[in-house]
Amino acid sequence: MDRRRKRISRRGLAATAVVAMGAALVPVAVQAAPADRAEGERNAVRALERAAHPLRSTEPGGGTADLRALASMIGDAEVVGLGEATHGSHEFFTMKQRVFRYLVEKKGFTTFSLEMSWSSGLQIDEYLQTGKGDARRIAKEELGNSPWEREEFVSLIEWMREYNRQHPRRTVHFMGNDLGAPKLSDEFFGRVTGYVQRNHPAALPRLNELYAGLRPIDDVFAYLGKPLAERQRLAAGAQQALELVSAQEGAGEEEFVWAEQNARSIAQTTAFLTMDITDPGSVAASQRFRDEVMARNVTWWHRQTGGKVLLSAHNDHVGYIAGDPTMYPKTQGSFLRDTMGGKYLPIGFTFNQGSFLSKGTALGGEWKKFTVGAAGPGRNEHTLDQVRHRDFYLDVRHAPAPARAWLNTPRPTLNLGTQFPAEPRDIAIAGSFDVLIHLHEVREADKLEP
Repeated sequence: MDRRRKRISRRGLAATAVVAMGAALVPVAVQAAPADRAEGERNAVRALERAAHPLRSTEPGGGTADLRALASMIGDAEVVGLGEATHGSHEFFTMKQRVFRYLVEKKGFTTFSLEMSWSSGLQIDEYLQTGKGDARRIAKEELGNSPWEREEFVSLIEWMREYNRQHPRRTVHFMGNDLGAPKLSDEFFGRVTGYVQRNHPAALPRLNELYAGLRPIDDVFAYLGKPLAERQRLAAGAQQALELVSAQEGAGEEEFVWAEQNARSIAQTTAFLTMDITDPGSVAASQRFRDEVMARNVTWWHRQTGGKVLLSAHNDHVGYIAGDPTMYPKTQGSFLRDTMGGKYLPIGFTFNQGSFLSKGTALGGEWKKFTVGAAGPGRNEHTLDQVRHRDFYLDVRHAPAPARAWLNTPRPTLNLGTQFPAEPRDIAIAGSFDVLIHLHEVREADKLEP
């Protein structure tokens, strides 16, 4: 059966009925508009097909000839943002591993950066560099209660560790660029206090005093239940602790640089957690701060290590503009463009239908499977799915003029994050991404095995 055939859902029947009722009330002279729109879509599809490069597979391993054009599109970018239209679909995760492996082997990339806790990223990277521990156990501990606690990320970590075993002089790294959630462990605070104890013991009593009542944060969701005034006081202490560490001698020492960055992560996290979750304006301001922090952490890592970075995060973080600008006023991708210019390149994902992981509530709750049917007419994904290739990618910047005009027009597009149900939001693809990958169908990511 042709994959283009769509099941008509109850929602689709209702929408058809509404359109039909509306058409009966429209003057005859206007009723040609649907035909014009259909012809416009056909023209857009033909133009998109001229720009599209088919994907052989979304699974890592095997031939990579189909990715050569993608490498050309990336060019000399040093940070590549690779989005996801859901927070838990197998094909998005495996395609990220496939692209990362190719960029490591063909373009010299060295870091996989994930939208997760800075402190957890350090723990995973320590395993990659030393081989001490077990990939599955580390994934369970550091990715627990997140959509990345999945077999696909165990596979990525295992590949990275094996690569390092075979290439000890040019190792790859794992980095968490986000704030400290769901926890800031006592061990992580110890990375800061331990440095001060070894190198500046006279400052240790004051540092411990500033971290008192804060160390550790076992559950950030429970922490948000503290009175706002208390959270503000603790955040002020964390900022003073950062200033105390920054003021110590040894600014050129490697150990100092990392201790300072770790203290900065604690201060960033506690500042974010001063949001008033009952105030939409406070939540939006905190989300803007979060995106800025993620961008700062990526650029810090890039400068410190000198390596190229593949940045994995949701579309609403890697793109230049979020689908919901009220909630995400300025994205990580926008901050990175401000800092890096053309050295940053965002790649977005769209999909036509399938399953993913999400939650019924923004705070707490369990990640579970949800499914959406095929995109309806008028959605960006509906038109993209008419392209003759099942899965493909294209360079948004250099598409033919009719395709470029279509890509510059805002249309409903589905980007699913922490909470479901969610409705499509108007997105102009060309305003958000430089490159787009479209997949026909996705399924939920694989549950982590014991």
